[in-house]
Amino acid sequence: MVVVYAGPVPRLHDAVFACLAVLGGACAAHARPPGDALRAVVDRDWAWRMHEFPLFATSAGAHEADDRLDRVDAATQRQHLEHWRAIARELEALPPGSLSAADRVTRAVLAEEVRAQIAASEHRAYLMPINGDSGFYLDIADLPRAHAFRTVADYEHYLARLRAVPRYFDDNLALLREGLAAGITVPQVVLVGRDRAARSHAEVSDATRSVFYAPFTTIPSTIPAAAADRLRADARAAIEQAVVPAYARVARFLAETYIPGARKTIAASDLPDGRAFYRSAIREHLTRDMAPEAIRDLGLREVARITEQMEAIRREVGFAGELRAFFVHLRTAPQFYAATPEALLMRAAWIAKRIDARLPRWFATLPRLTYGVEPVPDAIAPFYTGGRYVAAGQGSGNAGTYWVNTYDLPSRPLYVLPALTLHEAVPGHHLQAAVAAEQRDLPAFRRHAYFDVTGEGWGLYAEKLGEDMGIYTTAYERFGRLTYEMWRACRLVVDTGIHAFGWSREQARAYLRDHTALSEHEIETEVDRYIAWPGQALAYKVGELAILALRARAERALGPRFDIRRFHDVILAGGSLPLGVLEDEIARFIAAELAAPPPAGS
Repeated sequence: MVVVYAGPVPRLHDAVFACLAVLGGACAAHARPPGDALRAVVDRDWAWRMHEFPLFATSAGAHEADDRLDRVDAATQRQHLEHWRAIARELEALPPGSLSAADRVTRAVLAEEVRAQIAASEHRAYLMPINGDSGFYLDIADLPRAHAFRTVADYEHYLARLRAVPRYFDDNLALLREGLAAGITVPQVVLVGRDRAARSHAEVSDATRSVFYAPFTTIPSTIPAAAADRLRADARAAIEQAVVPAYARVARFLAETYIPGARKTIAASDLPDGRAFYRSAIREHLTRDMAPEAIRDLGLREVARITEQMEAIRREVGFAGELRAFFVHLRTAPQFYAATPEALLMRAAWIAKRIDARLPRWFATLPRLTYGVEPVPDAIAPFYTGGRYVAAGQGSGNAGTYWVNTYDLPSRPLYVLPALTLHEAVPGHHLQAAVAAEQRDLPAFRRHAYFDVTGEGWGLYAEKLGEDMGIYTTAYERFGRLTYEMWRACRLVVDTGIHAFGWSREQARAYLRDHTALSEHEIETEVDRYIAWPGQALAYKVGELAILALRARAERALGPRFDIRRFHDVILAGGSLPLGVLEDEIARFIAAELAAPPPAGS
């Protein structure tokens, strides 16, 4: 999974925004070539996003609103919905046949993004600004990573954001209250104890030990000493007077009001208009409609196929018991676990460097941006997944980050580390995000777009590509890859089971326990994630199978002309794409390769 933190761009003149609000952009839609009309819509929408979503704008490298936090109140949500509807109408008025091939892709990408925004807003998903492992009060703690800190102005902008945290939190708490009244809440069972993460920020007795103070411990020497002292004093005051009390309010509200009042059911179908909500979530995460029954059946077929491969490795290593007993052995044998957090991190970093050395053989385009390996922050580690990629804010001066969860070491087996690293770091999410961000010929919004089905599908494909790359060195590491693939196949059965077919939380846990070697702790956190985030877990396996099918199609069509590096470039250099658009792009790639003169000496 990839996490992108965000921030702003240039403010448009108020008259332009008035025009947009009244006419939905029609003021700029006079007769013009379709390509020009599309670019006008794209540019206008991007400028609007940079104004309306300052956090996203910061991560995208636009810094005019670095002193603001987003507005998320109900009135703003209604205004946003009207904007998305207006953009959808403008795109609908531009028939794809009138556009160039490149512009057709841009139109399709923006249309799918807008369609998802409209659907989420119409289902009032904004009333749930938290889930099992993320949310407004957790994500904002990554604010220091998103900012560049080079000048006094940079620090002043950051301080303004710290002072705005109470308003931002209060806006989100108002949405949670509205959700309670409407019966649109995250299930109670996955929220138990989540107030502790808020309290960890509220109970900081020394402001200089807060994560929000970190930028003030390394103020550049180019900033005069007197100014640096003032900034540090202002930071302590902002943390003590704004940030800490705001977190205390969140912790109190979660513990006393929201968690006790949250719904007791777990299925998305139990929400108001819940069946339509879940089908909308499926479409959002897969970028195409699929019935829950078809998704479940695909998962069952994949579970059966992967089970046969697991059995073969069980026999290869000479384990005499049945597969479930082998799972228990893998979960409990000390040889498979690191003794210290540092040992786990060092093993992950070593695997990452081995993969780095092999990338040029498999990828023609490699990014300039590097990445590092860090532990998942303590405040969220107990209920967080085993690892995650956190993209760098553009222009922040930071690298991308491969997070490895060092909490509860007996639940973090070493044999899955190669697969985890391939997925979250390279050639998975870091390569994916960094290559897209450096494609300056793409519209800005496409460099930062993210569709789960091709994004997470690529991550799972990267795990399998590790076989071709020679990354898995033992039978147990190959089994680790299979248990990760099985985990994603099980998600198709478990997610639909929970949200469409009435499964209980324990049924979902039992299914993962019976079919994967995941630790008990990971099984618990994963099932809670599926409960809290309907549909997202479906994207991995559906996307991976689609990418594998596209590669097989290209290999068959091109034969000896097939170049794996060029194929991977097509997947990554266009940015994240909806599944149907990616399929069209691979068809174009195949046709272009067939039409090109044969390579010299072939």
